[in-house]
Amino acid sequence: MNYRAVETTGEYVARLETGADWRAQIESLADAVEADAAWFTALGAVQDAELWFYDQDACEYEPIAFDDPLEVASCTGNVSWFDDERFAHTHAVLSGPEGESVAGHLNEATVWAGEVHMRVFEEPLEREYDESTELDLWL
Repeated sequence: MNYRAVETTGEYVARLETGADWRAQIESLADAVEADAAWFTALGAVQDAELWFYDQDACEYEPIAFDDPLEVASCTGNVSWFDDERFAHTHAVLSGPEGESVAGHLNEATVWAGEVHMRVFEEPLEREYDESTELDLWL
């Protein structure tokens, strides 16, 4: 296990813009507050979404698209540097009109309404390739 202590420099709340991309809005907030590393939670609703499921045998993401409105029952993630940009690694639990749920890595979604809480860390974090999982991970 890799770990280290983190100090926070600030906390922010934001309302996401209707019609914008959910993850891009979080990355835009990170840019605005110069967050080189952060943890966030969010909730709201989206007009559509694309989740990714990571196939551990094939070591690749499989997309799952939803073209209908969904509630964002839970959204959590982190911000770090990846390919010289701030990247919001975002996971979400989305629910439909019958209460059914889907979950996974949120690649993109169109905001209907969204609220975010972001806690910014003092030291930057960068994603690096991990050979055992073939993923780009913190530390």
